[in-house]
Amino acid sequence: MQELIKAKAIELLENGTVDRVLGWKAGEFFYDLTPAVFTSREEIEKDFVYSVFSGANLSKYLVKESRKDGKVAAFLKPCDTYSFNQLLKEHRIWRDHVHVVGIACDGMCDMEKIRAAGAKGVLSVERDGDTLKLETLYGPMTMNKADAEAERCVCCKSRKLVAYDEKIGEDGDVIENSGRFDMVAKLEAMTPDERYAFWQGELSKCIRCNACRDVCPACTCEKCVFDNPKSGIAQKAAVNSFEESMYHIIRAFHVASRCTDCGECSRVCPQNIPLHLLNRKFIKDINELYGEYQSGADLETRPPLMNFTQEDCEPSVIYERGGKQA
Repeated sequence: MQELIKAKAIELLENGTVDRVLGWKAGEFFYDLTPAVFTSREEIEKDFVYSVFSGANLSKYLVKESRKDGKVAAFLKPCDTYSFNQLLKEHRIWRDHVHVVGIACDGMCDMEKIRAAGAKGVLSVERDGDTLKLETLYGPMTMNKADAEAERCVCCKSRKLVAYDEKIGEDGDVIENSGRFDMVAKLEAMTPDERYAFWQGELSKCIRCNACRDVCPACTCEKCVFDNPKSGIAQKAAVNSFEESMYHIIRAFHVASRCTDCGECSRVCPQNIPLHLLNRKFIKDINELYGEYQSGADLETRPPLMNFTQEDCEPSVIYERGGKQA
């Protein structure tokens, strides 16, 4: 797949279709692939990398790249195309300045899972069908790709490309009953004290690096409330446990009904906080209260929380579902 993508990137550059290409290149480690812009055949041949670690969602980078002169080619996986559509819907990307190449994907891998499976001193990982071939300091080993897949890929909502100008590989389908709300259901089944303890334990690890906000395709405000020195929440260190939670709760409310569940927030978190579960809870509630809705699935449907119909649920639904009045 990497050679097909590189060949397509070079073709689009050299035939004048685009002026630059948005893809991935190696970071500090072989599994630490980072988004990058390429402007020549030489750069692509030398640095362009596509592998089972190309998990970064490139759609948000198009907010700035599409505003530059010329046209940019972007290689988007199925989940990325949902974010791309949502950003188009919000007029954040200049569509005429982007050439989207959709690439088929059957799941990215998580280095933490590979380590958890017992691999130590991993030097390289190569995919061979459904098998991963590892070279380590202690010799070669193999493992099933399925055992190393990232959580968001294990319960992938869709392998269907919803936006592209051309594609590489076979398009997939929307996956019904993917199980992505199973963990949310487990949290809902907890007592309030148990649930509070769970989130307190997770959010207390937050170092306020803002990586989740910076990578999130739904967070594209030019001036963020969290950067306002008068807001009381701009500082890095949390004063108390309430402030630890406030940042993430506010952010979850801000992206509610626009989050496509791409999972980038959890992927980039250096503390491994499962931030995607907050957003999935909102998605699950929206589906139950307003009807099934998938952000970014099309360019026409308005997000439920940014729309109003006479059929919308009333506030009393909170009590009808078991909430207690003060």
